[in-house]
Amino acid sequence: MPKPSKRIAALEGKSDKNKKYELAEATQIVKECATAKFDESVDLAFHLGVDPRHADQMVRGSVDLPHGTGKDVRVVVLCKSEAQIAEAKEAGAIEVGSDDIVEKITDGWTDFDSLIAAPDMMGAVGKLGRILGPRGLMPSPKAGTVTPQVGKAVTDIKKGKIDYRVDKFANILVPVGKASFSTDQIIENAASVIASVIKARPSSCKGTYMKSCSISSTMGPGFKLDPSSL
Repeated sequence: MPKPSKRIAALEGKSDKNKKYELAEATQIVKECATAKFDESVDLAFHLGVDPRHADQMVRGSVDLPHGTGKDVRVVVLCKSEAQIAEAKEAGAIEVGSDDIVEKITDGWTDFDSLIAAPDMMGAVGKLGRILGPRGLMPSPKAGTVTPQVGKAVTDIKKGKIDYRVDKFANILVPVGKASFSTDQIIENAASVIASVIKARPSSCKGTYMKSCSISSTMGPGFKLDPSSL
């Protein structure tokens, strides 16, 4: 067995697997554990008491992070009208177009973080489901990524609006900032996400909805949060 690095060894014992932490305490320790040589992402991981195989138990939504993600989000826009193309480019989309972008994605290009589509492009977008769906990039009206107001959508996403969706194992992973953020900034972002996920509870979900929630940095240990504090 390879010997753990000094950094990993120093983190051992920081996380008590039998303890459930208050959000503020866990956030502070997560920042202390983010000792990698880059600005680590801070993420919330949820395990929900839903069965995503049933359409009426699918959990998805979007939320505006008060302090953004700390990441330069790469947004692509599918639209046809000259006005929409100009709006999207001005708002900072990295690629804007219609059939040319669809063809590029069909060939396997997914080097972006979010895809916005004007409503009249949804016929073409539907054919990309097998590529976009598994990567969480499929536009949807509920998430605000299918809209005629493409410029506003790009601006919102680049400011810190993020989409989330439960996977087939009933898990959700959401970024809530960077380790370089202040403790208060991470807490406020995390609180917004937690509130949104709770609000998205399907009416068909019976029993315990939020089975677990933890916070961690990219290279650090996870800390289980106390459900009652959420």
